[in-house]
Amino acid sequence: MPIPDAEQIRRILIIKWSALGDIAMSTCIMQDVALAFPHAEIHLNTQPPWDRLFREDPRFAKVLSIAVREKGRRWHNTWRWLQNVRQGNYDLIVDLQSNDRSRLMLAWLRLTGNRSLIIGNKPGFPWHFSGPPTGAANPVDRMRASLQAAGIPTRTARPSFHIPDHNRQHAAQLLASHGLQAGSYAVFYPGCQAAGYLKRWGNANYAGLARMLLDQGRVNQVVLVGGKDELDDCTAIANLAGKGVVNLCGRTEVLDIIPIAQGAALQVGNDTGTAHLAAASSVPMVVVCGPTDVGRVRPQGDNVIGIQAELPCMNCYCRHPCDHHSCMKAIRPVDVLNAIDNPPAGRVVLLKPAS
Repeated sequence: MPIPDAEQIRRILIIKWSALGDIAMSTCIMQDVALAFPHAEIHLNTQPPWDRLFREDPRFAKVLSIAVREKGRRWHNTWRWLQNVRQGNYDLIVDLQSNDRSRLMLAWLRLTGNRSLIIGNKPGFPWHFSGPPTGAANPVDRMRASLQAAGIPTRTARPSFHIPDHNRQHAAQLLASHGLQAGSYAVFYPGCQAAGYLKRWGNANYAGLARMLLDQGRVNQVVLVGGKDELDDCTAIANLAGKGVVNLCGRTEVLDIIPIAQGAALQVGNDTGTAHLAAASSVPMVVVCGPTDVGRVRPQGDNVIGIQAELPCMNCYCRHPCDHHSCMKAIRPVDVLNAIDNPPAGRVVLLKPAS
């Protein structure tokens, strides 16, 4: 049964704590909620450091940033969270986290008298609305089904961020300082956080793809974007690939990435939060997936193609040393180019490695 009277929904809380890639995907749902309730006051509950992504976002009247998973302060911060949410007097809570912790906290909220309607992507207490089982691995697709069960239309296909003027200006300055003109460059996102290093396609592969794009005249320059964990890899790629590579790693703020991506001819990245963020642009992107399930982690948007090797050990989600790393070795630069030139209807390429 849908929300009884949508006109009575005046104050909404959206919960999404982490991490960058998951938050980026969830902005599709945030935008759907904002479109469905244009007159409601919407608050967002996230955790540091991701609160800075939304501080200037006009969709949110308030960003509630409480680190409910901070070691040594979990109970204290959980109590603060409960007090803040009670005081918020929300008509509707949209739980985009929908994990054991959010379930426990929302159950506690309801058992202590809170009357908010709550949407989650799993059935049962404390959520009032959840979608029917969709069979979808992607959490955004499951959440879309939950919104639909509550009578809320879902129409946002790719991540949706508000880009402050200072980020647009900084991005424009970086592009101008390197002579990067719209449509003439590619952007690579070759890293990921250090703990997930097995998700990296590899320096030699990115350098080889850069040289192919440059030598074939597909682009004039290749831009490398990443954070502190990727500095060494980006430097190595730039050195291997040589002339035509612009290394911006460590020089961008998070929200600079989207306007940089919007001017690109194409994008290539690993399964990393940066790639999920950049999917907010409409520019074609290929994401190389190794140990993670391409159906679950492919960034949102019909501009994004996920590519993965079809191996017996696929989707192992291995975080420990792997003695073969076959999933990444099986994907060659030419395979990525083929995916760009011949985008599959389902936006996923499963490669059968040569025997």
